[in-house]
Amino acid sequence: MYSIFHFFKFLADNKVSFQKAGKLEDFPYDETMFSCKNAGQFPDMAIKLNISDSIFTGGELLELKDSDSYTISSFNSTIPTGKKAIAQVIKGENSLIKQQMEQAGDNIQNLPVRDVFYLIRGKKKDKTKICLVHGSFFETLQVQDLISQSFAQVLEERLTQSGQILTDEMKQLLVSLFSEQANFSKVRNIDKSSVKLRFRIMTEVKAEGNLLNNKKYPDIQDNTLNLIVPCHQDDDEKLAKQKMLIVSNSLPCKIFKLKHILNGYFLVFQCLI
Repeated sequence: MYSIFHFFKFLADNKVSFQKAGKLEDFPYDETMFSCKNAGQFPDMAIKLNISDSIFTGGELLELKDSDSYTISSFNSTIPTGKKAIAQVIKGENSLIKQQMEQAGDNIQNLPVRDVFYLIRGKKKDKTKICLVHGSFFETLQVQDLISQSFAQVLEERLTQSGQILTDEMKQLLVSLFSEQANFSKVRNIDKSSVKLRFRIMTEVKAEGNLLNNKKYPDIQDNTLNLIVPCHQDDDEKLAKQKMLIVSNSLPCKIFKLKHILNGYFLVFQCLI
């Protein structure tokens, strides 16, 4: 049986290894849980699918974020989200991720939309915080809105500086062209140029979304391992606790609800390390 809850249970059972692992990718993971594992591209790892289970689907996508401070490392190229279509991850029949998942026994299209989690470790002197957090913690705006509003700011700044005036319709058209990352992140091959051009997005976490920040989120304590899942609907808390109870009824966890500054409540399972 595989799921993000089983993965958290494994991390908790082997938490002493966090002190030995120089980098998060060096942690001695149980790789039988994974359908793919690739450093340097999204996702770093993916949990195997369960063929038939009404509670645990598995299939979660995982990204590792390691930092030598209580600042979360930047997200390069992939904007953090709570869910991601597997079609956006697997591109083409020759995709290495696709091949790995199929070799692991996954029927990939059985779960076309996957939950995304980030395993984040921050260090401050001799203290450590480790969070396995659902991507919706960082997704307080839809990705399309985040991109389009960012480009709208650029457009407004340039128009103000140049003294030019555009109609609202023209502004909306220009902004909408850049609302999808795929529209501008492709490699562009220009005639008579000896290089190709590709625009990449780097996403940095503000204080409002930095769960390692002692002042903003004091309940995420030093020297703890935390599983953080959304708790927006009435049944979310009940279902998450049920899953944790199935995985381990002896895991010594503190359980509480965490109020996100911008994005409602999340449920936290917290263990000392």
